Amino acid sequence: MESATPVIVAIDGPAGTGKSSTSKAVAAQLGLSYLDTGAQYRAITWWMVNNGIDIDDPAAIAAAAGKPEIVSGTDPQAPTITVDGVDVAGPIRTQEVSSKVSAVSAVPEVRARITELQRSIATSAANGVVVEGRDIGTTVLPDADLKIFLTASPEARAARRSGELKGADVHSTREALIKRDAADSSRKTSPLAKADDAVEVDTTELTLAQVIECVVTLVEEKRAGK
Repeated sequence: MESATPVIVAIDGPAGTGKSSTSKAVAAQLGLSYLDTGAQYRAITWWMVNNGIDIDDPAAIAAAAGKPEIVSGTDPQAPTITVDGVDVAGPIRTQEVSSKVSAVSAVPEVRARITELQRSIATSAANGVVVEGRDIGTTVLPDADLKIFLTASPEARAARRSGELKGADVHSTREALIKRDAADSSRKTSPLAKADDAVEVDTTELTLAQVIECVVTLVEEKRAGK
């Protein structure tokens, strides 16, 4: 592929919208780096849990926020994440971490630490990067070349997410998603929100392939016009 102008793409939205699958596929197709910011918040949450930090004590979380060393590999074909040199790609996806990530993520010191990490990765990506998360277009990379906000109905999102979490029941998954969205949308620091200049893509009725095609087209148009 000919080298094109580096492009920074922010993809935000709640869980179960196809964000990760879409972001990875778009990055791979267009030769961009890929960063899963949710994994970084999960990684710091995993570290807190493993090190006995009281998740109900924001001051304790804040005090420990600078301790773990989090390294994200940005190859969309094989993204990696380590904490203090330990591969945590599997452990960070447990229900225990999922249930605690909103509380840890809400602590301003944690957000400041992870946001700084995300910005340094995004600005050093030679060909550009697709960054997926919940506050990328609004807070982390407000000057991103292209901002996309993926949405889907709670039912569609729960069905997808319970498909990922083998054996999870759709009803309880839907309740958990709605609860987490409410927590993430109402937190004071960098809430889950659509940027004013973001393109909204409702994925409820779309297949993953259609969502990917839509986003690739948006990126290519943006790159052509840069």
